[in-house]
Amino acid sequence: MRGSSVSPSPTDFRPLRRLMPVVLLAALAGACSSGPAPTTYDLSAPSSRIRGAAGVQVLVNEPAAIQTLATQQILVKDVSGSVSFIGGGQWADNLPRLIQTRLINTFENASQLRGVSRPSSGAVADVQLVSELRRFEIETPSNEAVVEISVKIVSDQTGRIANGRIFRARTPVASVDAANAARALDEALSVAMLDIVRWVSGSSLPRREEPGDVRSEAPADREPA
Repeated sequence: MRGSSVSPSPTDFRPLRRLMPVVLLAALAGACSSGPAPTTYDLSAPSSRIRGAAGVQVLVNEPAAIQTLATQQILVKDVSGSVSFIGGGQWADNLPRLIQTRLINTFENASQLRGVSRPSSGAVADVQLVSELRRFEIETPSNEAVVEISVKIVSDQTGRIANGRIFRARTPVASVDAANAARALDEALSVAMLDIVRWVSGSSLPRREEPGDVRSEAPADREPA
């Protein structure tokens, strides 16, 4: 009996074609995950006794930031404005949220303010600090850590801006790698945060009126008829 051969139809390979992209993606994912995990770097909160603005309650908002700054990546920007990220390192949290936390810590460490917290705490405040993180990067080819933060003091009761200022700080970086970049940016931020605390503590801050502070004029005594 002669054997017969059956040629496979094109449909017999369709399941394999469907599996090939899945297998390829799995292989790529495995290759990516096999590399070393990036080192995580924190930011510090400096300590320095700064007098002024005693008895004021301040809420520190999370700084606004563009997308390239609102990450955990360590940013590098060259003179042309081209942006890249340093491999092998990352911040301990989303950068604006981490800066908010360390600025609150710096106020607690350095000032005589009655209380400093974040808006989510539910605390009743006299003023809010509204800020924007403009720059937080290693600048090349000058090889400097650059920090720039715009801060406004806003009355919590009226919403009026009482004062505003831009804070800048620069620190040389030994080399453009994760460890040296993180160290230099931390130093520059510490300078900027202490300047912010001095500025707020030395400003004439609006106070929230307490219910007992509202006084009405007593009517004058009437003359007897």
